Order: sequence, then C-alpha cells, then structure tokens
Amino acid sequence: MTRQLLIEDMEAALSERLFPSVTVWNRVEPRPRSVEFDRALRAEVRDALWMVARQWQLGEFRGDDAGTPVSVQLHLATTRLTRYRPGGGASEAFDDAAVPLEADVERRRVPFSTGGDVAALDLRLVMGRQWLKMVDAGLRDAFVERWGFTAPDPDDPADVELVSHPEVWATLQAVAGRAVDGYRLWEHLTADASHHPYDDMPNVPPGDHAALDDAAARFLAWFAALVAQPDDGSAWDPSRLEHRFDVAAPVGDASSPAERVLEAVGFPGGHLDWPAFTVATETDPMGADSDTGVQSTVTRTMLPAPVAYDGMPDPRWWAFEDGRTSFAGVRADTTDLAKLVFTEFALVFSNDWFLVPCDLPAGTVAKVRGLAVTNVFGERLWVEPAGAGADEDWQRWSMFTLDVEGSGDDPADTSLLLLPAVPKANEGAPLEQVTLVRDEMANMVWGVEKTVPLATGDGRRGAESAAESLAWRRRLLGAAPPPDVPPTAPVRYRVMNTVPEYWIPFVPVHVEGSKRQVQLQRAAMPRILEGDPDPPVKVRPRTSLLRHGLDADPPQPYYVHEEEVPRSGTTVSLAYRRTRWSDGRAVVWLGAKRHTGRGEASSRLAFDYLAPREVGPSP
Repeated sequence: MTRQLLIEDMEAALSERLFPSVTVWNRVEPRPRSVEFDRALRAEVRDALWMVARQWQLGEFRGDDAGTPVSVQLHLATTRLTRYRPGGGASEAFDDAAVPLEADVERRRVPFSTGGDVAALDLRLVMGRQWLKMVDAGLRDAFVERWGFTAPDPDDPADVELVSHPEVWATLQAVAGRAVDGYRLWEHLTADASHHPYDDMPNVPPGDHAALDDAAARFLAWFAALVAQPDDGSAWDPSRLEHRFDVAAPVGDASSPAERVLEAVGFPGGHLDWPAFTVATETDPMGADSDTGVQSTVTRTMLPAPVAYDGMPDPRWWAFEDGRTSFAGVRADTTDLAKLVFTEFALVFSNDWFLVPCDLPAGTVAKVRGLAVTNVFGERLWVEPAGAGADEDWQRWSMFTLDVEGSGDDPADTSLLLLPAVPKANEGAPLEQVTLVRDEMANMVWGVEKTVPLATGDGRRGAESAAESLAWRRRLLGAAPPPDVPPTAPVRYRVMNTVPEYWIPFVPVHVEGSKRQVQLQRAAMPRILEGDPDPPVKVRPRTSLLRHGLDADPPQPYYVHEEEVPRSGTTVSLAYRRTRWSDGRAVVWLGAKRHTGRGEASSRLAFDYLAPREVGPSP
C-alpha cells in the first residue's frame, strides 16, 4: 500500500493526471520589492473623501488643535484651618489631629437621664465595669454599695417609665446591688476637682487613697476617649433643626495679617464636604489672623496625565472603546442640563482635559496662583484659575470653588478647601427619631416621636413605648370600671378627644417684635385618665430632640422656625456614629441627622363633637 502511494515522477503524474488529488505545501512570505519603507509608513488612504466626510461628521473641523502639554509647573498659596466656632459659641483652636471635623460638629452630650429618670444603662454599666477593673478586688463590694444601682418601686408613679417596660425593669432588677453605676462616679469626680472616688466611704483604708486617685485619673481619660462629647456648646441649632458652625484660616503675611472665615449654614449631618461652606464677609472675627507659621507657598513641577475613564472614546480612528459605559443608554430631557453637559464632555471634549496631581494635607485651604504649561512645541504658557471675576457674574464657571456670602459686588473666591473629614462612618440604629409633620385639619404641627430611647440605651417605637406607659398608669390608678348602665342615647357629647402620647404639639405664635412673622412653639397635651381624681398633667416628650430647654432650671420654651417644617415634613434622627481617624484610632460620637419627611399627617384631634356610643344589653 505504501509503495502504491509513492510518486516516482511528480511532473508526469501531474501532466497525465495519474492521481485524483495532489497536495502541495509551500511557505507564504512577503517579498518587498524595495528596501525603502517611506510609502508603507504614509498609510495612504484610497478614498480620501470618505475620511474627510467622516471628520466632518464628528466635528473635527470645529476645534482648534493646539500643542499637547508635556510639563506643568504649579504655583499655589496654602494655609491651614486653625479656628473652629460652633453656632452661637466661642471661637476655639481647631485640632484636626484629634477627631474628624464631622465629630467636632455633630457630637452631642450623651443623655444619661430623661426627665429625672435614669437613662443609658448600657453605657453606665460599661463605665462601672471599667472602674472595677481598675481597682483592687478587695474594694469592689464597697464601691458597689456606694455607687451601685437601686431598683425602682413599681407602685411609685414617678418610676412609671422604668417599670412599665419589661426589659428596663428586668435590667434594673438584675444589676441592683450587683454592679457599679459608672456615670454616678464620673459625675461626682468631674463636679469638683477636690472630689475623690472614696468620698463618704470610711471603710476604704487611707493607704489605698493614692492608688484610687491614680485610677480615677485613668478612668476619666478612658471615658474621654470612649465617646467624643462637646466641652461647651454644640453646633446643633434646635430652632433650625440643623448644624451651624464656622471655621477660619489665616491669610496674608506678617505685615498685613487677616483671616478667611468659612461658615456652614444648614448642614443636615452626615458626610461633610466643601459645598456646605460659604465665605463669610460679615461675621465676628475668630482670631485666626493671630496664628502664625501656617501659611506657605508651594511650587511644583509635574507631568500632566490625560483624563481617562471607563468607556471613554478612543482617540485612534481604528480602535474600539471598552464598552463599559453605554452612552447610547443615556436618556436626558431638554431640561436636564447637568446630564447634557456631562454627556457632551464625555463624548466630545474629554480628550482635551489633563490632570495635574497635587498632594496636600487635610485641613488645607489652597489658592492656585497659576500654571506654567510647556507644550510639545516648546511654548510656555501661563494659565490662571478659571472662575475669576465677580462672584455674582452668571457667566462665570468654575469647579470645587467656594461661594461668597451675600449678593454684593465681591470678587470670586477660587480657593480649594480640603476638609479633615472621613469618607465613611458606620452609623448605628437610631436612638431617637422625630418627624415634624403638618396637620391641616388641626391647623398645627406635630412632633411625632417615631423612636424614643429606653433606659437600657436602646431605641423603641414611640407607639409601643407610649402604650406600655399608659397601661401602667391606668394600672396604678386602680379605678373601678363604670357600672354597666344602659345608655339613654346612641351618641354622647365630647369636649375633645385624645391623641397618642408620642404626638407632641407645636402651635403657631407670633415672633416677639413682629406682627406678621410666625414661629412654632412646643406645647403639651393633657393626659386624661378615666377615673383619675387629680387634675390632668401635661404629656412631656421623651426624646432629647424635643426636650430642648425642658430640663433647664427654670424650664425654657422651645421654638422652631415655621419655614423649617415644609408640607413634606422633616425627620431628625439621633444615632451613634463610629469611624477610624488618620492615626488609626476609633472615634465614636452621638450625632443628629436631618432627612426629608413623607408628607402631611392627621392626628384626628377634634373638639365639640358627638361620638357614637355602644348600646349595652337591655335589663
């Protein structure tokens, strides 16, 4: 078989067609006709008219091509934020290494009591356990006896909020006589510098006093690092339901020092960034002009890099994009100007933008003086910041710059603000949540306590908490039910009805000194219990957000500006937030955050009406 397939004479086999098929292999390789590559490198196009038409379709003839930058020399002046002032408070030194700016702004005092009742049991127990770990084991029983918890009296009307909730009563019964109330000890130590942890404890040997004083100092330092709390004032404005504060940085030189004050008006809470600030032109000085050694001039030479993003059109004619971004899927209306501008930048002008990296420390206010750009043609151009001119010029365009307060003829501020803020903070479950809603039928505003804090330190739905407290009050009243007397009429007259106790009214009142301006004042509904011989008492709010001024001595009224409660309502929540700062420390604070409401509501409050009455069985 092998012999028959062997071809002795290939030429004869092909000419006489002795075999039905003959396969011939040969190597294909290019053989240039010339050693010159000039014509090959020209990339000649046979249909030049098609290429010209294609360029016309894509708008290539509308732009003016210039030299590509190859080197950039950046010149800018920098200063640091040195002053911080909470709304209505005094100016203080700002230390961005201690805590983030959000923690400085949002932190509030932890409410360890509510209306005279003990609160934040979880934090009190943590503080007490930490103290017992710092002292000698032989003294623990003595401190439990001196600074321990006491169980509430279930028959005392003053302890209703502690015994009406099962989890609160169970916790207090479990820790009474067994644990130390760390907050009571902390309050005693911080009330006066002469106080000691062993005061009124004669069973503590004098030889242990020095060790206990050292433990007290470490205990106070531990609690200060546990939860960040304000020393004096808070940036929260209860009348506006938002945070208000100022920061300042020195400007100028030693011969003519000055300060730039940046005020944040209307910060709702959460992530803090430069759009929350405005350059203040009329405000009290903060003393930043006296700070020295923080102003400097920076000059750096860098290589610019073209802007790049996913799906960016490729500058080469015969290359395709990665397709990660579908620009064909963009749906923009004629009034959606922001989306139209962004799309035009992405499709047309993105290849004309370059990035110049510049690293600056957090807490810096930088003002770009200009850029010295050198292009591929050797030209050196001086480029000044965009957006210069009058601040109120509607044709002025800039990015990441600050607005100037007022509408006067002030020059625009082209500074860049780099805040010492965190990109992300973990937020716990709401400890308090209050929704201010309008009730058009009752012609008033209600502060609905959606979530109220329990003494255990957890949040509970306001409806459930109010129902439990009301049921216990009725139990304490012990009034006998009315006799089963058949009614004489199917209806009865009612002067007014009641609303749930977690609905706190706000009534409109005139602003002092004005005849037309109106603000909202916190009021109170009476607690009416069937069979109670005593006069009705006022229902007080249980959240610290609505108890503003109520625990003062004497109690102060609470006002909210009417414009702060729109028809959609507004919601304010209070929760713990935690983050990691630049040095790796964990920072925890209790902060408030404002959200948009969900519309109007009805309390069903009514006066002078006939209510249907259940008809009992006939005798």
